Amino acid sequence: MARVIPSTFSLYTCSTPSFSPRNPTKTLYHQNLTHRTPLLVCNASKKPSFVDQILDYIEGGPKLRKWYGAPDLLPKDGSLPEEEDVPDVEETRDAVLVTDGDSEIAQMVILSLIVKRTRVKALVKNRRAALEAFGTYVESLAGDANNMAFLKKALKGVRAVVCPTEGFLSKVGNLQGVQHVVLLSQLSVYKGADGIQALITSNAKKLAEEDESTLMASGIPYTIISAGSLENTPGGSQGFSFQEDCAAKGSLSKEDAAFICVEALSLVPETGFVVEVVNGEEKVSDWKQKFTELMEKGKGQ
Repeated sequence: MARVIPSTFSLYTCSTPSFSPRNPTKTLYHQNLTHRTPLLVCNASKKPSFVDQILDYIEGGPKLRKWYGAPDLLPKDGSLPEEEDVPDVEETRDAVLVTDGDSEIAQMVILSLIVKRTRVKALVKNRRAALEAFGTYVESLAGDANNMAFLKKALKGVRAVVCPTEGFLSKVGNLQGVQHVVLLSQLSVYKGADGIQALITSNAKKLAEEDESTLMASGIPYTIISAGSLENTPGGSQGFSFQEDCAAKGSLSKEDAAFICVEALSLVPETGFVVEVVNGEEKVSDWKQKFTELMEKGKGQ
C-alpha cells in the first residue's frame, strides 16, 4: 500500500557510478541491465555480463585497472591520498549520497547507481577499503556525520540522499540543499517481531522510528520504502506486492530492495510518499509509472 502526504511530483533523471564485493553465488542485478555497455574481453569463450565485468575490474586491483586504462588509486607507498578541501562555492547538485556505504545493502544501491551512470558519493567507515573497492567511480568520505563541517562537505553537490539502513537521519542535523531523501525502512518488520526477535531488534526499531519521524518533520521531499523482511535471495526473478500491511508479513530480496530505492529517485514527491513492498506476483516493467500510480492511489485514500 502507498501513502502520500497530498502532493504533486516532479521528475528528474539519475546519472552515475559505484560498487560492492562480489557475492560467490553471483546473484547480480540482472533486471537493471537492459542497456548494457560492452567492454572488450580477450580470450573469453562466453561474454560476461556488464556487471560481472565491472566487478572484475574492481576486484582485479591496480594491475587490471592499468589494463582498462585507469590510473593508480593509491600511492606506491600505500598511503591514502589527502581529501581535497573543496572551495566553499555552490556547485551543480547532481550527485546521490549513499549512507552507511560499508553495508551490504548500501553497496547494492551503489552498484545500481553505477549502472545508471549516476555520480555517487558514499559515507564509509574505511576509506582505504572503499578506494580499493570502488575506485574512481565513487567519492568515498569517512568522518563523523554529526560534525557540521564534515556533513557540509559530504552534502556538497548532492541532490538526493539514499539511506539503506537505519540510524543516519536521526543523528544528523540539517540536510541543507538536499532535494529528495529515499529511506529504506524495516520498521513494519520490527513492529511485527515478538519474543527473542523483538529483543534483538529493539534498538533497530527505535532508530527506524526516529529516522522516519525526523524525515517527516524535515520539510524535505521524501520517499519511504517500507519493505518486508530483507532476504539474501536473487533479485529480478520475482514479482512484487504493494498491498496494505504487506511489509509486516512478507519478504523482499535485498537486491530488489536496492533496485527499488534507486528507481524511487526518479520521482520526487512535493512532500512525502510511503510505499509498502514485498516480493509477490505483480511484474513491474516501468517503475516510474508504478510509483505514479501508487502516489495517485495514496492521494485518494
